[in-house]
Amino acid sequence: MNFDWMEAMTSVQGMANGFMERLPYFAIALVVFTGFVFIGKGIRSVVLSINVRNRKHYNIGLVLGRLSNGLIIFIGLLIALVIAIPGFTPGQLVNLLGLSSVAIGFAFRDILQNFLAGILILLTQPFRIGDQIVLDEFEGTVENIETRATFIRTYDSRRIVIPNSKLFTDPVIVNTANEKRRLQYDIGIGYSDDIARAKDIMLDMVRGIPEVLRDPAPDAIVVELAGSTVNIRLRWWVQPPRQYDTLHSTDVVLEKVKNALVKDGIDLAFPTQQILFHDQTEETDGDRSRQREGWPQGSRNAPSQARIVDGIRASRPMRHHRNEREAENRMDMNRTKQAPTEDGQNRKGNA
Repeated sequence: MNFDWMEAMTSVQGMANGFMERLPYFAIALVVFTGFVFIGKGIRSVVLSINVRNRKHYNIGLVLGRLSNGLIIFIGLLIALVIAIPGFTPGQLVNLLGLSSVAIGFAFRDILQNFLAGILILLTQPFRIGDQIVLDEFEGTVENIETRATFIRTYDSRRIVIPNSKLFTDPVIVNTANEKRRLQYDIGIGYSDDIARAKDIMLDMVRGIPEVLRDPAPDAIVVELAGSTVNIRLRWWVQPPRQYDTLHSTDVVLEKVKNALVKDGIDLAFPTQQILFHDQTEETDGDRSRQREGWPQGSRNAPSQARIVDGIRASRPMRHHRNEREAENRMDMNRTKQAPTEDGQNRKGNA
């Protein structure tokens, strides 16, 4: 088979001539598409500017702005393709997208999932831009909600990018969803302290702190009888519920409550273990009116507690008596050793 160079050159020349003939159409199509891109951005900016004053509907403005921008760009692309490619119709593009939709769906499944989740988050508004949220170990302020992911700025000024699908399906704590927020802290006092008195001290101190709201009023409840302490849960409300306000309020409340309890003699007990020494017999074993293992004495008499000091004092006479016997034994041993020597000296003198 002979290769015809002339026919090949003629084909290339025809393609070049056709491209040059369509070049003005390509330029016009590019200009048209660029114009639609700028129109889409302009409409998006207008929609955002309308909704930026209303924080409640700001997320809806983001959705409308992005959808309008994408729709206008898509229309511009169709018009540019009709201008640049002869015989092209929008129906051909639709058929092409229909045939390749399955492959595109498998290839971009995660991207489409995040995109739809982002649209639903913006529409349903479980949280908004500026809210402070908690997701698993991540906590911070929402900076932006995009179609693929949400950007969060942590309290130490780091950025976290979280896929929208995770935010849409996993539990999210929104700390700033309401205007007020309740804080709480467990404070342990000694078992011998007056619980009612400790509650009054806590509440009187908390009510005088400007950072604490008067309505709802603070309260204090006993939540646990622990091994070494009686735990009282102090609860109070703050507004606004942002991170700085909650930390500052907690710092002021705990400092003033601690100082007030210590000043009044309330014991802020540490974890301790108590060892009780007693001389129980089978008669008193299990009798709560006489036993001394932390139970109340009751109405009947209970035997006095056996103290370590008493045991030490009782052992002193025994130790003194034992020392005297050891001393007497040593003296007897010395006399026994000296007796043979004296008998020998007496025999020599008689001789």
